[in-house]
Amino acid sequence: MDFNPFRYKDASTEYDTQPKGNKMNMTREALEEYLGQMGETPLLMDGFDEACIGFSQRINEPFLAVYSYEKMIEVLMERDGMDDETAMEYIDFNCVGSWMGEKKPIIVMPIEL
Repeated sequence: MDFNPFRYKDASTEYDTQPKGNKMNMTREALEEYLGQMGETPLLMDGFDEACIGFSQRINEPFLAVYSYEKMIEVLMERDGMDDETAMEYIDFNCVGSWMGEKKPIIVMPIEL
């Protein structure tokens, strides 16, 4: 495997980093508990808890939740029975294209070359 520190790659889609037999199932309660321990209150997106891949912060800026665009698509396809094109359109219009204030979550999109 080649290493390039300047290229984002979501390793969770290529490698099973969870212990065998254990599927990570992120819940709103787990996210809120984690954030409560850090004393932070970022805005979370409803219905996409399992697509939350982390949190981001820059100096003097609000703490932001970070979601995987690809995992959000998977959620809509599995939970709501959407096809991939409908799921992408839904996310683009309702999530990426909306303004929820300065604490709006970050949605990480893959680079497709």
